Amino acid sequence: MVFMDDNFLLTNETARVLYHQYASEMPVIDYHCHIPAEEIAKDVRFSSITDLWLGADHYKWRAMRLNGVPEELITGDGDPYEKFAAFAATLERAVGNPLYHWSHLELQRYFGITEPLSRESARRIYDLCNQVLEDPSMSARGIIRRSNVKLLCTTDDPADDLRWHRLIAMDMTFPVKVLPAFRPDRALGIEKKDFAAYIRGELGRSVNRPVTLYTDLKDALRERIAFFADNGCRTADHSLPYVMYAPCSDAQAEEIFRKAMNSEPVELYEQLQFKTNLLSFLASEYTKAGWVMQLHYGVKRDNNTRLFLQSGANNGCDCIDDYTPAAELADFLNSLCKTDSLPRTILYSLNPTDNAAIGTIVGCFADSSCAGKVQQGSAWWFNDNKKGMEEQLTTLANLGVLGNFVGMLTDSRSFLSYTRHEYFRRILCNLIGTWVTNGEYPCDLTVLGGLVSDISFNNCNRYFDFGLTE
Repeated sequence: MVFMDDNFLLTNETARVLYHQYASEMPVIDYHCHIPAEEIAKDVRFSSITDLWLGADHYKWRAMRLNGVPEELITGDGDPYEKFAAFAATLERAVGNPLYHWSHLELQRYFGITEPLSRESARRIYDLCNQVLEDPSMSARGIIRRSNVKLLCTTDDPADDLRWHRLIAMDMTFPVKVLPAFRPDRALGIEKKDFAAYIRGELGRSVNRPVTLYTDLKDALRERIAFFADNGCRTADHSLPYVMYAPCSDAQAEEIFRKAMNSEPVELYEQLQFKTNLLSFLASEYTKAGWVMQLHYGVKRDNNTRLFLQSGANNGCDCIDDYTPAAELADFLNSLCKTDSLPRTILYSLNPTDNAAIGTIVGCFADSSCAGKVQQGSAWWFNDNKKGMEEQLTTLANLGVLGNFVGMLTDSRSFLSYTRHEYFRRILCNLIGTWVTNGEYPCDLTVLGGLVSDISFNNCNRYFDFGLTE
């Protein structure tokens, strides 16, 4: 076997045809990522492969810690080459980890390097990568163009002025759409110490008036949704421990909000009531705006306090939470459905044991307004490895209609992560090709090619109403 050649992960002839003739050239829509719009607007350059590769990638940081690398060479101010060499030594031992595949796809696609990265090859590859990065085409925008990206959605707080998005939109030399995505986690985070300060400060300033009552909060968020929509937004995203369902009246929510704004204790059940009420309101507003609602849940964050205090959030110290009750998720969606305020919705759980539950829940809320109105999202975070993707796709196929799936996203802070779309497409084509090889589906390449093209690009384009052409 040749290491990661053109037929990497494609183990049968149908898979190879589907990938090379249908999937590989489809454009990329990255409908959820964490790349800062400012870096795209400024078309930043990268001082070294260490800056580009390790500057904001908590997947790599986590692996390096697992290999005993000192924090100075992970998030600290260590020498750039020593950091790179430490990652190379880690990668050499990371057999079976998707980082091994992702990293080598990135080396191949962006740097033309087919040699495996190891302790022995680290210096050669480091120098060659840095030489390639001197090319003007390896800027932030250049990498996006080279990745065949048509559109990407960032992740943005409601109080954001979106000036970087507006600057990008006005620049006719850059053909890629960079749209904001509404992320109101701080407005829902009533348990957080900075909740009241955020509401009075950043959110209040964004609407140029005081936000003192719960009705003020809803009015402010409604106004910001309209502002985001005017700037091209088509989706809202939420990060939740789990999808709660603790209904309460607006009057009760108003009293809970008052307590939080006055620094009075808010009990756990009251927090859940407030979040249920506000998330229900937001879902209704998304429906009116024609947006897609994305719900990411099943994560326990910032588990290592020492590292959190040292390097902040999103540093590789989050884990899967095993408390993700399907009943509350179903009840929440049903409450929206009963009032005709359920938007198109994508559900992601970090816990892979939730795949089947989500697969059954999405079928409860299907209607003729949209194929696959409620979707299971792609294998997320700790699950976006080969096995995790195969399991998510298989469960989705077993319990739903795989052909309507909206496909892959990067959920990444790295400009090189677009190869994850290639990784996903190869796994998708191989899985379908295996079913064909086993006689479980006819080898109708017209039908199968259309299905693969749809999952790679077309379904997402239609579902979010992006209005793109290939």
